[in-house]
Amino acid sequence: MPDRIEPALDVLLTGDLILDEPDPDHWLSGIAPALKAASLAIGHLEVPHTHRGQESEDDVPAPAADPAHLGALRRAGFGAVTLAGNHMVDRGPEGVLDTIEGLEREGLAHCGAGRTLEEARRPATLQASGRRIAVLSYNCVGPESNWATATRAGCAYVRIGTEDGRPIVPSATLTQLDQASLAAMQGDVAQARGSADLLIVAFHKGIVHRPAVLASYERAVSQAAIEAGADVVIGHHAHILKGIEFYRNRPIFHGLGNGCVVTRALSPAQQHPRRAEWARRRRELFGFEPDPAYELAPFHPEAVHGMIARVRQHTSGTLETGFIPIHVDPPGRPVLASRAQAEQVRDYVADITVRAGLAPLHLRASDGGVTLRP
Repeated sequence: MPDRIEPALDVLLTGDLILDEPDPDHWLSGIAPALKAASLAIGHLEVPHTHRGQESEDDVPAPAADPAHLGALRRAGFGAVTLAGNHMVDRGPEGVLDTIEGLEREGLAHCGAGRTLEEARRPATLQASGRRIAVLSYNCVGPESNWATATRAGCAYVRIGTEDGRPIVPSATLTQLDQASLAAMQGDVAQARGSADLLIVAFHKGIVHRPAVLASYERAVSQAAIEAGADVVIGHHAHILKGIEFYRNRPIFHGLGNGCVVTRALSPAQQHPRRAEWARRRRELFGFEPDPAYELAPFHPEAVHGMIARVRQHTSGTLETGFIPIHVDPPGRPVLASRAQAEQVRDYVADITVRAGLAPLHLRASDGGVTLRP
């Protein structure tokens, strides 16, 4: 009999996932059909899922989500999540451990956080369509107390410092790419490359709520991952889409925006003093007033445009890159975009890519989404 021919590997990648509202299956149901149809879907889990731990004092803390909500990710079609972000340690080591244990109970692969730095830097490895996929995840925005050590649970990271030596926190102006930290990340990538058919590197990076603009370090850290052997680089954290570039014919999605973020933690009207103060400062810093219809996703008005990145690896090994346009419906539920909405997302991505100083993209409607090429 002839050898069995494996199908193309179809991997989907989303931005931030925050599911601290009741009925998480409902909030994910608008994008679940696409996720379930893929060979593998990977998202970024933004907050700890725990009932334990003390609230962090080092950043504006996000509320923890119910551990029971992790099952909704599996039911929606996710097979893995990245964890290295600025909120994963908002409930201390207990929150990290509870989240990891909950993901493992659900059979969801994970990377980017762990009981130690060694564990946090370990790739998630998965099998799909007869291929081995490896995923690495790093926090580039702090706070430093979220970062794992040899004896403390936390996140993997690439250190981006401030010019004046002030603490590394998400609200700081981060510009100084630490070369030793960069080399450590590249070493992880090179090691994972040896046993992976497809290698994905995720960075929690960039400037929140500001259309188009990339921080000065974003292209350098992303390109360094490609140079070390990554096939695909993705970014999240900004809560708004960012541009896309190709480097050495490999795609870099600088910001995937929100995958599914439904939370009252960002609302201007709340009792938590630090969150209320951030809502006020956010208006001053970024110059937008959230649409009151988006009660559970009070982001920049342009954040209604969303995407799910798609990377298709053919049996020949060649990569086809694109995205599935999504639209965020009030009060914050993402759905697969209609034709008119998809055209708006396509045009928006083309525009912010050029505005970021990146090379123009060739975008073509294809197979329920958009195909990209340099």
